[in-house]
Amino acid sequence: MDHDIVWHHGSVGRGERSSVTGGVGMTVWLTGLSGSGKSTIGHALETELVGSGRAAYVLDGDNLRFGLNSDLRFSTEDRTENVRRVSHVAALIADAGLVAVVPIISPYSTGRAQARAVHERIALPFIEVFVDTPLEVCEQRDPKGLYRRARAGEIPNMTGVDDPYERPENPDLVIRTQDESIDQSVAKILKVLSSTTSSA
Repeated sequence: MDHDIVWHHGSVGRGERSSVTGGVGMTVWLTGLSGSGKSTIGHALETELVGSGRAAYVLDGDNLRFGLNSDLRFSTEDRTENVRRVSHVAALIADAGLVAVVPIISPYSTGRAQARAVHERIALPFIEVFVDTPLEVCEQRDPKGLYRRARAGEIPNMTGVDDPYERPENPDLVIRTQDESIDQSVAKILKVLSSTTSSA
């Protein structure tokens, strides 16, 4: 850490921001394999929140790789840095009073723990949602054709194929998209958000 920089505390507090954004800022972190349904659920959640007057924004992993993370690839080191950067951006958005919705594979438990720690250090709610969809179901869906290409040897370091996915041991919520609809999944997340908001 550079000792020549100092955190600047603004004159507007979280309470004032939340009165404008519709509620307490927090991060909903959706982790799971590619094709598990993270992004679909994340965007449906954003739609539901904004429709109810609650400011929210989806930090889509692919979208961030067009800009903020365009210099990163898919090595272990780059995946770790990808999660680190997204963690801090999500915390900034949550601190601004929005619900940061983060559908990102985040395959390593250490990275997810660090993401939670980034939020806990500044007393921001962090909700880890494990989208627990089996690999075989994700491969059947294969919406981007990534598994097919990985099995053909065209894509190295594919999570679930030749790179590990470390399952969360104690997520705040588990969703199984093969057994429930998108609406049901979103309803489960909203229930957790409601209880988190009431206790914040």
